[in-house]
Amino acid sequence: MTVADHEDEELNPFRVSSRREILALLRNIGERNQLVRMVIDQGADTIVTSILDVDDRNDTMLLDCAPTPEMNRRVLEGKTLSFETMLDSIRILFTSSGAESCMHEGLPAFVVPLPPNLIRLQRREFYRVPTPVTTPVLCTVPARTDTMETVPVVTTLYNISGSGIAIMDEKKLLDTTFGRIYEDCRVELPGGAVTVALQIRNALELSLPNGRSTHRIGCQFVDPSNAVMGAIQKYITKLERDRNARATGLG
Repeated sequence: MTVADHEDEELNPFRVSSRREILALLRNIGERNQLVRMVIDQGADTIVTSILDVDDRNDTMLLDCAPTPEMNRRVLEGKTLSFETMLDSIRILFTSSGAESCMHEGLPAFVVPLPPNLIRLQRREFYRVPTPVTTPVLCTVPARTDTMETVPVVTTLYNISGSGIAIMDEKKLLDTTFGRIYEDCRVELPGGAVTVALQIRNALELSLPNGRSTHRIGCQFVDPSNAVMGAIQKYITKLERDRNARATGLG
């Protein structure tokens, strides 16, 4: 799962809207000096920051600046900021509108509005793990044309969790209507292919460096079998093990 998935409807059960609880969580994150990943405009740029202060009287919080003037400029120009951090092994996601510059204890900082809600994720099966770009996982989706002919649309996985996947439809061939179900989708996991029904939950058009655009489509598994879920969890565990190995220099 990525910070851009904060508004995904399937996360509503984990959404915290209580102002008192939001203030307590943000202050706790700041007091523990937890690092916070900030994503600008849903992926344009990413920096690591921290919460310096939470001002409930002005409905704002103060964040540490980026390490370079160029990154600070991009933060200030961003229209949407998405955040991700951890607190007691619980993943915290939230978004805020653009930042303004300010001073805090004699040093430059950012001030942003307090988020109206945040996501607090404890359940492991909802964690979305990015899939490797160097060895992409393919997902073939049977799609119907206007003449009702079924054609295979080959996409690549962007991330995966126990509840669903996000796929990249570079040719934008799939109908991304919310709730649309595609039966018999084939996901080519390294340990063996699995077949599952996918329901469209969200879609986002992304601009590529070459000037073209692509669709990133969030899909939820529909009644997956125990065998399918076992294969998916096995692959997620492998991805997390590989990621941890790289982080510790052992991979």
